Amino acid sequence: MNKIYVIHENNEWVVPLRTAFEKLNLPYEEWFIDDLNLDLNSVPPEGIFYNRMSASAHTRDHRYAPEMTANVLSWLERHGRQVVNGRKALSLELKKSEQYIALQQFDISHPKTIVSNNIASLPKAVDQLNKFPFILKPNRGGKGAGVQLFQSKNSLIESIKNNHIGESLDGIWLVQEYVKPADGRIVRAEFVGGKFLYAVSIDASNGFQLCPADSCNIGNEFCPTTNSNSPEKFMVIDQYKNNDLEKYASFLKKNNIGIGAIEYVEDENGSKWVYDVNTNTNYNSGAERNSNLKREGMFEIANFLGNELNTAIKQN
Repeated sequence: MNKIYVIHENNEWVVPLRTAFEKLNLPYEEWFIDDLNLDLNSVPPEGIFYNRMSASAHTRDHRYAPEMTANVLSWLERHGRQVVNGRKALSLELKKSEQYIALQQFDISHPKTIVSNNIASLPKAVDQLNKFPFILKPNRGGKGAGVQLFQSKNSLIESIKNNHIGESLDGIWLVQEYVKPADGRIVRAEFVGGKFLYAVSIDASNGFQLCPADSCNIGNEFCPTTNSNSPEKFMVIDQYKNNDLEKYASFLKKNNIGIGAIEYVEDENGSKWVYDVNTNTNYNSGAERNSNLKREGMFEIANFLGNELNTAIKQN
């Protein structure tokens, strides 16, 4: 039987998607990647495969789930299965440096960034950047984990001496220009099936951990978002305009990101700086309910996957 297969490592994030599948009466199955054995000589089942693997898997003790997912996606694609958010999407999810290189191909601006693979070399990277304040972030993070703001090179040197830097899972660090949001908020433009869904404005005044998932709004157990219960934390923008939306859509299509989001900061001059591409997008139901648009992200995802499944069945 043809189904929608959801590849993931976080049950909490899949709860609203399950509800949407059931509302639409769609057949689906979940593959929980942190507990999986893959027979490389086997043949995958027929259906549509949706990859929801996140760069933040290690924060839930699923350290090697993304690496296993890469094997699963290779296996699926080897057998010609349709994968939404395939291997290229996973690679970008796990490597912010590659995100920025890919964005450049579409003339999408991102903050100036220096890549380093040695903590001892970070002060030299600051000299190369020559912009203050600056951000230090691991190449593979998720949920804003490990992102730190520094006002000076000396403060970074002090943090290194005191072992306050933390870790980067792939050994790569990014020293990046800090772009101050003009209104203290960042914007996340959501796309489903290659089409713009809506944009959500997020209050960034209390830090970099900006997970919009509903599970992030019930405390710190799943996603430590600061002050996330504030009704103004996440707001869907009802009257949204962005001349770069076509660029974003082209970028996502080129990189096999069927479902994802582009996050950016708008500075005081009105310039937009993309700092993250999210291929494991989540939605805030409270913000959706408060919006005049009346669009539910997880329902739209389920509907898109259902249409893709029906098309695949007809073609077979």
